[in-house]
Amino acid sequence: MPDLTPDRTGELPLGGRMIHWELFGRGDREVVCLLNGLAMSTRSWYGLLPLLADELDVLLWDYPGQGESSSEDIPVLLPEIAGYLEGILDHLGLPRIHLMGISYGGFVALEFARLLQHRLHTLTLSGILLSHERLFEMYEDLSLRFYRGGEAAFDLYTHYMYEKIFSETFVRTLTPEQLDVMRQRFFDRYAGQTHCLIRLTEAQDPFFSSLDDNLPGYRAIQTPTLILAGDQDRAIPPWVQRKLAGILPHTRFELVPDCGHVVYLERAVEFFGMLKRFAARKSLDF
Repeated sequence: MPDLTPDRTGELPLGGRMIHWELFGRGDREVVCLLNGLAMSTRSWYGLLPLLADELDVLLWDYPGQGESSSEDIPVLLPEIAGYLEGILDHLGLPRIHLMGISYGGFVALEFARLLQHRLHTLTLSGILLSHERLFEMYEDLSLRFYRGGEAAFDLYTHYMYEKIFSETFVRTLTPEQLDVMRQRFFDRYAGQTHCLIRLTEAQDPFFSSLDDNLPGYRAIQTPTLILAGDQDRAIPPWVQRKLAGILPHTRFELVPDCGHVVYLERAVEFFGMLKRFAARKSLDF
């Protein structure tokens, strides 16, 4: 993990919580905000920041229960989390940003775009869906059972999770020892704190229960949107992600070969290279 120091950082009191944020850059360039996946934090991005920092400033922040944000065991809603980002942008005086959401961060990104698209230059999504899918509902339910099942069940989940999200190609580049280190870090981060994962996962239920009512809002998003889907994604298969292109009106769908759920990690140079070209043009023609 690189020893990086944000140029600006702080905590904001928002919605009765303390939300941690970090800004990397001089302040004279456009900003891209990277939205965490479910079990990530700002530090999860540090090793990838050199792939962006040559052209863009980077904003990172932690949802409730992640990293250095507060972790109260109380319900949270996805529109609330999107609102925390608005509060951070207002605090920093950033009128518009490029927004990138992977996996869980894609839900946050979609809510931000539905409610606040005037604050966006571009929108990039990966490993996300905007449709009712029974297999995804089953996956979410099983994850909650692991989170609520005590230490032994949670330890088992750390094995199930990585088997689910990585591609065959990527996992063959890792030694068993490397996988064990990844599992142990995840276990140590959330053992005794699984309510953080539970509350964020539960926030998806009202998101999907109101999906049909909110579809007109998603269809009204005019922000240019790039979707980067791994062709080996078994958590949210590419044919499910492709449905987004039929909902969001200005979308470019790119299928990334030999890649699983975490495209940004498995094919980082390609992923962030496309993101930078997209941000530079602010157009689907890049």
